[in-house]
Amino acid sequence: MKVLITGATGLVGQEIVKVLNSEGATVHYLTRNKKKISTSDNYKGFYWDPSKRELDVRSLDGVSAIINLAGSSIANRWTKSHKARVLESRVNSLLTLKKALEKVNVSHIKSFVSASAIGIYPHSLTKLYNENEEGVDKSFLGDVVAQWEDTAKGFKDFGFNVSLVRIGIVLSNQGGALPKMARPIKNYAGAAFGSGEQWQSWIHITDLAQMFVYIVTQNLKGTFNGVAPNPVTQSKMTKILANVLQRPLWLPNIPKFIMKGLLGEMSYLLFSSQRVSSKRIEKKGFVFTYSNLEPALINLYEKREVKSTDTP
Repeated sequence: MKVLITGATGLVGQEIVKVLNSEGATVHYLTRNKKKISTSDNYKGFYWDPSKRELDVRSLDGVSAIINLAGSSIANRWTKSHKARVLESRVNSLLTLKKALEKVNVSHIKSFVSASAIGIYPHSLTKLYNENEEGVDKSFLGDVVAQWEDTAKGFKDFGFNVSLVRIGIVLSNQGGALPKMARPIKNYAGAAFGSGEQWQSWIHITDLAQMFVYIVTQNLKGTFNGVAPNPVTQSKMTKILANVLQRPLWLPNIPKFIMKGLLGEMSYLLFSSQRVSSKRIEKKGFVFTYSNLEPALINLYEKREVKSTDTP
């Protein structure tokens, strides 16, 4: 199997590459930096520039699946220029791929899987969302994800299976949200935000990578929530993380106005609530390694320590 990945050098992309390589698959990836193009047999790079709609069509030679992860991080202050960059990076990446596919024979491509985000679901402290939800969150993030998905759905015109993975909070000790959440707790300054009742739908990075590969290998189509089976409230996540890190929580919850003053509009990410179901992908036969938060965090933070004490 040969798979083309956009965003292969990012946090999730690197993990997907590991899974694919471990299963004997060849990975083609796209990069803007010509100096970083690898030419190894199982991990080969090709140039692209989505802002100019440029892409080396040789990257599509022999691929049976495409995984799209490209897009600027939302975890920067939401200035007008950054908000434009967040949207344009997602839409332009997809349009560049589509333009390239229109130039080649796509009969060998069976699957196209694009990242999305659970931020599309409306804020709610009570509702449990599945993929059939038609409402869209009335926020910058909701608008971005809606346009991102609409662009990805245009790939159905090619005749291959198209899937969307609405990703929740990705747990990894190598980057993303978790180290930022853990830092104040490690420094004895951890606290929940607002009421702490907002739902946080999370997923261990290993499960997320396996899910993408599962969708490709099982040739699935449609929308899937990239979240673990058991979401938790923000307050519970903070308490479990503090317990795993063996730190006390003594500060009161942090009011919304303080974080808004520090982060501006981006503070919305800390207070939005989406309780999201993973039932659809489970019904397709996918099995999570980490269904509950505490074992997931223990794996991420105590893995090396556990391994060092194992007896041969």
